[in-house]
Amino acid sequence: MKVLRIAHHGVVSSWRERERMLRSHGTDVELVSARRWAEGGSPVHLTTEGDTFVRGAGTVGKHPNAFLYNPIPIWRALGSTPAILDLHEEPCSLATAEILALRALRRSNVPYTLYSAQNIHKSYPIPFRWFESYALKHAAGAYVCNQKAGEILSRKGLRVRPALIPLGVDLKNFHAIDRDTPSGKAIVGYVGQLEPHKGVETLIRAAAIEPSWTLRISGDGSSREELEELALTLGVSDRVHFLGFATGAELPERYRELDVIAVPSIPTRDWLEQFCRVAVEAMASGVPVVASHTGAIADVVEDAAILVRPSDHVDLASGISRALRPEQWIRMRKHGLAHVQRFSWESVAEQHAEHYATVLPCRNSGAQRLPQVVVVAFGSPDILSQSLSALDRAFPVTVVDNGSSKATRAIALEHGAHYIDPGANVGFAAGVNAALRSLGARGSSGDDVLLLNPDAQISPASVITMHELLHADNVRGAVGATQRDPRSGVEARVWWPFPNPLRAWLEAFGLGRWNTSRGFVIGSVLLLRAEAIADVGPFDERFFLYAEETDWQKRAVDRGWRIDVARVDALHLGGGTSSDPSHRDRLFHASLETYQRKHFGTVGWQVFRTAMVLGAGIRSVTHSRAGRRSAFARLILYMRGPLASLKT
Repeated sequence: MKVLRIAHHGVVSSWRERERMLRSHGTDVELVSARRWAEGGSPVHLTTEGDTFVRGAGTVGKHPNAFLYNPIPIWRALGSTPAILDLHEEPCSLATAEILALRALRRSNVPYTLYSAQNIHKSYPIPFRWFESYALKHAAGAYVCNQKAGEILSRKGLRVRPALIPLGVDLKNFHAIDRDTPSGKAIVGYVGQLEPHKGVETLIRAAAIEPSWTLRISGDGSSREELEELALTLGVSDRVHFLGFATGAELPERYRELDVIAVPSIPTRDWLEQFCRVAVEAMASGVPVVASHTGAIADVVEDAAILVRPSDHVDLASGISRALRPEQWIRMRKHGLAHVQRFSWESVAEQHAEHYATVLPCRNSGAQRLPQVVVVAFGSPDILSQSLSALDRAFPVTVVDNGSSKATRAIALEHGAHYIDPGANVGFAAGVNAALRSLGARGSSGDDVLLLNPDAQISPASVITMHELLHADNVRGAVGATQRDPRSGVEARVWWPFPNPLRAWLEAFGLGRWNTSRGFVIGSVLLLRAEAIADVGPFDERFFLYAEETDWQKRAVDRGWRIDVARVDALHLGGGTSSDPSHRDRLFHASLETYQRKHFGTVGWQVFRTAMVLGAGIRSVTHSRAGRRSAFARLILYMRGPLASLKT
């Protein structure tokens, strides 16, 4: 499974442990992160540190809900056709709106899952409210780090049940050491931002009550100067140490030097604690936690911590004193170390993998069953017999006889095939659709379908190889086959770029050979995934012969499916549906006109047509005598119009 995950906080190396664990367990995760972001009030620059799966994107804006990514890395990542898009940005954010807009411009239908930590029901101003509403309405999944956030998403229009997945902690980095119980002079700590809502003022006032404590404050913020003045005013400045931010291995060491850690957060109208990673890191380091009973803290720590009233320095001091009692300290330390196991990155990664499995629609209905073979026959019954003989009755076969031939019917029944006579030559696309409807009526709509030309031959082993490749992931919608001409043994070209007006102009000036992009594969041997058929729809019956498989594959790619080719031994004689080369040529170009009009409109068709006229005109002068005649015929055909010429 390939997952594209976009998260600005991926700048923090330790927080990429989730992706590392997912990849070690077989999930192919690609991460797009901000190149630079302020985490914990301090700017952090992206360093990959050997993580080949992460790429940085520049950002404009600093607020988590009001910034934009450089779209180029995301555009390229979406082009790799991930199976799931994991948007680790709030649903209301500009970044989420930008990413979903890029997804739409890519014409991708990749299912996406959202993340939210917002545990206050907020009504955002326009256009953020619109962004949020659209994102929630079309999301295939969502996950939250606190229960309240999930309830809010559901009330706002999320149509699926959100998964509750905690944030993770590196238990190898944050770990306890053997130590004695606290002595009479305890070290009480705080880790986090120095902002009013973090309640550090309450903690300093609590320290003033207990003269035996030393207070170590790690972090920085706008309130630092006021807090230093408060400590001086209360006469505790000699016991209150402002240590600034800690990075790398320094932070776990600071935790392990503490006897107790305080999380004195204060709820406000616009903010509540959404998770409290500090409490988890402290417990993992063997440090008991005393925290305010607010926001998501109680859900995170459960009964492994002491909870106190917010903004109450007396209650906070009492709670810390209780945690420092030897028996209570030992009990809280042991309980905390057991409790944090659920927050290990391995556990979090497992929960993410389970969530992805629920988000991704089931695309393997045909994986455990044999594919259905569909042959649209018109022409020589002998060629059809050879094609069916090569299959050796290994698969269920449906033959649609556009020639209404008794001989074809006899051959189909001889090989145990289901026979359909549409009553006229309805064309290849209509013939395939007739077979698909018949399969549905017979209860086989969940089976994959192998389209096989009557002039093509493939062995059962090769079909199985194609089938295995089709289900190697969840995004392959069709698999073609390498083929060779049985007369010459030369391998045929099976990959072709999708035809478009620009390519027509390259061809006109003899530059077509430089366009080697892989767009679609020829349809003589083409295995289609059942879910792709349901998603893309039936074949377009405006294509009588030729380009119908090109059109279907173009629609499939536009909807996020991948096309691939299996290296197998298949034969393609060619010309098995018509014995008149000139008629085949007219049908081919008529289908090209239909294709151009459908996908590029009237203007696109005229641009394409002009290029074809110009190219034919050049070749009618520069080529050999036989080539000039063919080019002149092509020139007349496009000047009249292929569809118009076919009707005369």
